[in-house]
Amino acid sequence: MKRLFFVFAFIIPLFIHAQTLKTDVLVIGSGDAAYAASFQSFKSGVKTILLNQKEQLDLNKIAATNKAFYQGFLKRETENAKSLETPKPKPDKKNKPKVVLTDSTLLLNVINNTSYTEIKRSGSGWEVKLTKDKSIKAKILVLADNPDKLIASLKITSLNPASSSPLNYSENTYRTTVANIASTGANFSSLYNLLIPNQENLLYIPADQFELGPAAGATAAYAAFYDTKTSLSNLKRIQGELLSYKHALMPFDDVKLTDSNWLAIQKVGITGIIKAEIKQNKAYFNPEKEVTYNEIKEPIKEYYYKAQIWFDDHQNIPINLENAISLVCYVGNKSVEATKAELQKKWSKNHRFSSKYDLKKVLSRREFSVIINEYLKPFDDVNVDKTGRVIR
Repeated sequence: MKRLFFVFAFIIPLFIHAQTLKTDVLVIGSGDAAYAASFQSFKSGVKTILLNQKEQLDLNKIAATNKAFYQGFLKRETENAKSLETPKPKPDKKNKPKVVLTDSTLLLNVINNTSYTEIKRSGSGWEVKLTKDKSIKAKILVLADNPDKLIASLKITSLNPASSSPLNYSENTYRTTVANIASTGANFSSLYNLLIPNQENLLYIPADQFELGPAAGATAAYAAFYDTKTSLSNLKRIQGELLSYKHALMPFDDVKLTDSNWLAIQKVGITGIIKAEIKQNKAYFNPEKEVTYNEIKEPIKEYYYKAQIWFDDHQNIPINLENAISLVCYVGNKSVEATKAELQKKWSKNHRFSSKYDLKKVLSRREFSVIINEYLKPFDDVNVDKTGRVIR
C-alpha cells in the first residue's frame, strides 16, 4: 500500500447533529509539532481535537526519525475508528457499575483537510470558526500554524512562537526545561518560554519543532484537566508527566532512552547537581566518569541546608560509596546501615550497575546520580522558581 491514511468518518455525524464541537484542547496545524502536541494532550487524559488543514498523513513522506511516532499515531486512530464503528452494548440499568470508566479512544479526534475562517476568544477559552454556522470551542488552544488570523483577532502586531536556548550553566533557567531540542544542538526550552504573557490558555509553537509538541500538549492538558490558566501551570507536574512518557528534557547526547538509568540521570541533570560537559554544541553527561567532591559540593548545598554541615565536617574527601551513603543519610535522616544493606541488594539487580558493590570505590557520575535521586529526591521534592532558583 503506497498511501496510508487515517479513517475519520466518525467525525462527520458530529457535525450533522451539532453546530459546535466542544473539546478541552484544540491543536491547529499540519506539521510535526501539531501532531506531537495533540498526541501528548490525548495521552495526558483530556479531550483533544487536531484541526489539520491538509489531507491525511502519508507515511511515505514522513522522515525516518519520526516514522515510529506516526505509526503509533496511525495505529491509535485506526483502533479509534473501529471502536466507534462497533455497536456498543446497551447499559444494564439494574446492575449499574459503581465505577464509570472513560473510553480513552474517544479522547482524540482529528479533522483533516479542513480550513478555518476565524479564531476568537470565547470566555476564558477559544472559538474557531470553520464555516458560518460550524465551529469548535476549546478551553486551551495550541497553535502550530500561521498566526495571522489569531493576531488579527487579538488586535496585536505580532506573536512570537516558543523559543529554545543553548544549554549553559551561567543561569539556572535550564531547571525549568520542558523540552530537549537536540535537533539543533544542546538546546532546551523553558516552560516560561512556552507561556505567552497576557494571553491565557494559548500556546504558540513553531510548526516544524517536533520536540516542542509534547511540551505544549502536556502543558495544555494540565490547564484543561485542572480547569486552570496556563499561567498557573505547575512546572514539576508537567516535567514529571513528560518524563513518564519518556520525553527527554535535558539534551544529553551520551545517555539514550534505552539506558537503564535514563530517568535518574535526567532528573539529576535537571537539578544541576551534576552538570554536563558542553563541547561543539553538544552536551555530554559522561556517565562513567568519576564524580568529584568539588563538582557536587556547591550544588548539593544549594538544595539542602544540612549539606553545609556535612561538607564542613568532610573536607576534600573522595566521593566513594561509603561517603556518598554518609552524605545522603545525614542530609535525608536515614539509617546508614539500613541504606548500605538496601543498596547492596539493589546494586546489580535493580540499578543494573556493571561495577561491584564496594564501599571504597569512587562512584561514577551515573552511580552517584542514581543514589542521590533515590535517597534525596532533589528533583521530586525541591521546587524552583521561574528563574530556576531553588526554593527551600
